[in-house]
Amino acid sequence: MITTGGPITRTTAALLPQTDEVPPLTTPRDAAREAAERELSKPLYHQNDPSPIQRAIDRLWEWLGDLMNSASDATPGGLVGILVIVVVVALLIGALWWRLGSPRRAATSAGLLFDEGVRSAADHRTSAEAHAAAGHWTEAVQERMRAVVRSLEERTLLDPRPGRTADEAAAEAARSLPAHGAELHAAARTFDDVTYGGRPADSGTYGRLRDLDLALERAKPVLTTAGGPAA
Repeated sequence: MITTGGPITRTTAALLPQTDEVPPLTTPRDAAREAAERELSKPLYHQNDPSPIQRAIDRLWEWLGDLMNSASDATPGGLVGILVIVVVVALLIGALWWRLGSPRRAATSAGLLFDEGVRSAADHRTSAEAHAAAGHWTEAVQERMRAVVRSLEERTLLDPRPGRTADEAAAEAARSLPAHGAELHAAARTFDDVTYGGRPADSGTYGRLRDLDLALERAKPVLTTAGGPAA
C-alpha cells in the first residue's frame, strides 16, 4: 500500500505514467500575425483577384449607385423622376448643339479663306459644282466663296493678298459694290460657319452663294474718290 506524503520509492515511480512528450511551443502573437501575412501574400492566394482597373470600375459603379440612391430619395418620383430629368437635359443639350453648332465657332473670324495654292475663279467654280453634284454641300460652299473672292481679285476690285479672311474680303468688296454689301457679309458668315463652326450646309446655302457669284459678275463697281464714292 502506498502512503501519501511519504517518499517515492522505486515501486511507486514504476507505477507512475511514463511519457516522452515535449511541452507545446507557444508563438508570440505579433510573430504569428507576421507569419500569416507572409503566407497570405504569396501569389498562390491571389491568382483570381480582380485587376486594379476592375477594382476601380467596381468602386465607380458603387459610387454611382450610391449617388443615384441618394438622388432618388431627394427627387419627387424617385428613380423614374431622375430618368425623366436626364432625358430632358439630354434633349436640351441636343437642341442647343443643333442650333448653335460646334463649340469651335469661337474661331470663326480667325480662319483663312484660301488654304492652298493660287487657283482661278473658274477652277473654284468647277470644284464647287462638282461637290454640289456629289451632295458635298460644305465643300461646295467653301469653293463657291473662294470663287467669289478670286473673281473680285481678277477684276481688280480686290488686291490679291495672302492670308485674307472671308470677313475681310467681304468688307473690302462692299466698298466698291455697296449694293451687295449685305449679301457679301452674309456669305462670309456662311463660309466661316460651315468651315470653322461645324454648321452643316445644304443645297439652299449653296444656291444663295451661287446666285451671289453670278450677280457680282454682272454688277458694276462704284469707283471711290477722295471725296467719297462716285459712279
